[in-house]
Amino acid sequence: MDLYRKTIWQLRELLDRGEIKPEEVLDSVLRRIEEVNGKINGYITVLEDYAKNQIEKGLPEGPLSGVPIAVKDNICIKDQLTTCASKILYNFRPPYNADVTERLLNAGAVICGKTNLDEFAMGSSTENSYFGPTRNPWNVECAPGGSSGGSAAVVSADACIAALGSDTGGSIRQPASFCGMVGMKPTYGAVSRYGLVAFASSLDQIGPMTKDVRDCAMLLNVISGYDRRDSTSLKFDRPDYTKALTGEIKGIRVGIPSEYFGEGLNQEVADAVKKGIEYLSSSGAEIIDISLPHTDYAVSCYYILATAEASSNLARYDGVKYGYRTEKSSNLIDMYFKTRGEGFGAEVKRRIMLGTYALSSGYYDAYYAKAQKVRTLIKEDFDKAFEKVDVIVTPTSPTTAFKIGEKADDPLQMYLSDIFTISVNLGGLPAISIPCGFDSKSLPIGFQIISKHFDESTLLRCAYFLEEKFAVKDKKPPL
Repeated sequence: MDLYRKTIWQLRELLDRGEIKPEEVLDSVLRRIEEVNGKINGYITVLEDYAKNQIEKGLPEGPLSGVPIAVKDNICIKDQLTTCASKILYNFRPPYNADVTERLLNAGAVICGKTNLDEFAMGSSTENSYFGPTRNPWNVECAPGGSSGGSAAVVSADACIAALGSDTGGSIRQPASFCGMVGMKPTYGAVSRYGLVAFASSLDQIGPMTKDVRDCAMLLNVISGYDRRDSTSLKFDRPDYTKALTGEIKGIRVGIPSEYFGEGLNQEVADAVKKGIEYLSSSGAEIIDISLPHTDYAVSCYYILATAEASSNLARYDGVKYGYRTEKSSNLIDMYFKTRGEGFGAEVKRRIMLGTYALSSGYYDAYYAKAQKVRTLIKEDFDKAFEKVDVIVTPTSPTTAFKIGEKADDPLQMYLSDIFTISVNLGGLPAISIPCGFDSKSLPIGFQIISKHFDESTLLRCAYFLEEKFAVKDKKPPL
């Protein structure tokens, strides 16, 4: 039995019946990692000893007990390397656990590794990593998406059972789309950011990346909830998300935004998404055409706000207390310059410069202040839409996975690959990407569902229904 191919809920059933042991599951996953990680480079660090020690000490009884879970390498695990895929943090070991790490451990999960990402989660392809690019399991010449490309690739390749990613402008959903699996960005404030290394604090959100929708609901049950250590964490009545998986969608009002089906959308992607809309319509959902008129401004608005926040957040890396420090410097200021110059990659430097420029006194009103106003308009677009509809459905990405290196020299083209996901982050909304088919090159296509704040239950209800209709979740990449 290839235990590494199982889902969370399948393993939990086998473990509860005593048919398998946690050691067997971990061994199966570790063997799979050894088999495929050289081909996809999904892990930065495999935590074999850490995982085995967890089992030896005895796992808590919980909803994830005995299940190997991978964690994106910008989420802190106490005393374990947490690099953010950057030279500047190549040797950093945090002295504490992230809130989501604590929740995983308390639920009995076995944390088996730290996954690759674009440096400091800045990118859409996982090519911007100090540890080399991650490759897409469906075609190793293609990018897995980003920035959570490592998490997407290892889940898709069955090199873990599920993973956590972070989503600032689509960094869970776009790689989920490219790698043919499920990725959810929860409502901003529903999952604590304590212990997530910050990129853009008003946009970042941790979320589940799984093989199917039921696993996504189970993992969301564990990681969501209030945390006083995160000032943006919100108190809310958290339901059992697995109870939303009824398969019944009759009467749900589904919004179709015209702005997401125009120029630049690949025809095969459009056809696959429209098929999903037909499934909803024929099963009793009400289809309503809507408009989100400020969508065109989302990418430019995002790249001002996100870079401005990154410029502030990344100012802390100076080589003094932790991380990389240059070996040759003549004085303190020179040490700062050289450490940051040598420690950060090109894309991170580009974004720091963009953000610093947007925040500078002469340009603050023209860029940052204006972008904040546009963000409010985008949020109001969604508020108006959700007066008429319960969910909004769109493609996750305008294309399927592109070749590694194809967009590396054109940052603007790379930035536009997140055009359908960015608005959700600007509005703080929950959204999920599920696989809905394949293009003519056998690359996965993603279907995005967006719902109101804290209405992940409706999101999961629709996703579960469509997952059954699309019937592609059991297809595996040719690794």
